Amino acid sequence: MQSSSLLSPYRAFLKIPDVPAMILMGWLSRSPIAMNALGMLLFLRNELGNFQAAGQAVGAFFVSMAVAAPVVGRVIDRHGPRWPLIVDGVMHPLFMAAILWAGTQHASQSVLLLLAVGAGLFAPPVTILTRTTWRHRFDDEHNRKMAYSIDSVMIELNFTFGPLFVAALIPLIGPVHTFACVIGVGIAAVLTFVASPILKYWKTEPAGERHLLGPLTSGKLVGLFGLSFGLTLSFGLLEVGYPAYATFIDWVAFGGVLLALNALGSGVGGFVYGAIHSARPLEQQFTLALAIMGIPLFLHWPFDAHVAFALLAFVSGLMIAPALTAQTLLVTRIAPPKYATEAFTWSSTFIVSGLGLGMALGGALTEQLHPKAPFVAGGALVAGMAVLSLLLPRAAPRSSAPT
Repeated sequence: MQSSSLLSPYRAFLKIPDVPAMILMGWLSRSPIAMNALGMLLFLRNELGNFQAAGQAVGAFFVSMAVAAPVVGRVIDRHGPRWPLIVDGVMHPLFMAAILWAGTQHASQSVLLLLAVGAGLFAPPVTILTRTTWRHRFDDEHNRKMAYSIDSVMIELNFTFGPLFVAALIPLIGPVHTFACVIGVGIAAVLTFVASPILKYWKTEPAGERHLLGPLTSGKLVGLFGLSFGLTLSFGLLEVGYPAYATFIDWVAFGGVLLALNALGSGVGGFVYGAIHSARPLEQQFTLALAIMGIPLFLHWPFDAHVAFALLAFVSGLMIAPALTAQTLLVTRIAPPKYATEAFTWSSTFIVSGLGLGMALGGALTEQLHPKAPFVAGGALVAGMAVLSLLLPRAAPRSSAPT
C-alpha cells in the first residue's frame, strides 16, 4: 500500500472540528502512563534491591488501579467526570509522593506495597475518559476505528517517549530524582486534560434501570475481557523483561530503549491498521493480531546480539496496537450505551490487572529462572489467547449515520 493511500484517510479525519486538539491533548495528558511503571520499578529496585520485590509493588499499583476502575466508571456514567477527576487529581500525586518519601526512608516492602495500592486506587481516569469520549464524539464505526487507531498510536508514542525520558534521566540524576520528575509530569497531565476540549463532547445517558453487574451481564463481553487479561499479562512480562535483561547485560539504559522500540513498533502497526479496510470480521482481525504477535516473542530466547534484540523488540510491538484497537471496537459494539464508561473501565480493569500481575510474574521469573524467561512465557500466553479467541462469537456492528 502506498504512503499516500495510507495518509489520505487520516488527512480527512484530522479536518473534523476539534479532532487534532483532542488527539494532542489526550496524548499529553496520558504521558505518565508510560513513565509510572518504569520510573517506579527502577526506583523501587534501587531501594529494595531486587526486581521481584519491585515488580510486586508495581504490580500492586496496577491491580489496585484495576479494582477501582469499574467503581469510578459507574460514578462517571451516572454523575459525569468532574468530581472523579478532582479527587483523583489530588490524591494520586500525594500517594506517589508518599512512595518516594517512604522509599528514601528505607521503609519496609509492606509499607511500600500499601502506598502503591493507594496510588493505584486514586489513579486519574484520563485514559478511560478519552476512549469513552471518542465513542460519544462519533456514532459511525468508520470514524471510531480511525479515532481508536490514532488513539492507540498516540498511547504507543507515550510508551515510546516515556521510557526514553526515564532512561535518559536515570544516569543523569539517578532513580530517586527521576521518580520525582515522573510525579511532577503526572500533576501537569491532569491539568492538561481538564483544559482540553475533550470533555465538551461528553454525553451523560438518561437515568434508567441498571443491573448490579452492569456490562458484565454480557457473556461475550466477559469473554473478550478475559482475552484482554491474557494479552496484557504478556505485556506486563515485557515491561519487566526488557529492563531485567538490560540489567543482566549491565546496560540498564538499554531497557528503556527496548521498551521504546517495542512501543514504536506498536505505533507503526496501529497507523497501518487504522488506514486499511479489511473485509475480515473484527473478531478474525483480533485473532490474527494475537497469533502473529506470539512469534517474535519466542525468538527473544535464542538471540543475544544487541541489534537483533532491538529489532525483535520493534517487531514484537507491531501487532499490539491493532489487537488493542480491535478489542476496543468490539467493546463499543457489544456494550449498551448506558454502560459506555463502565464497559471501558471493566475493560481497563482486566487490561491493567493483567499488566500488573504480568509485571509481578515477570519479576519472579527473572529472579528465579532466567532474564529471558518472561519473553517465552509472554509468547505462550499470546498464542493461547489466539486459540481461545476463536471461540468468540461474532457481533454485528452498530450502524448509524457518520458524523
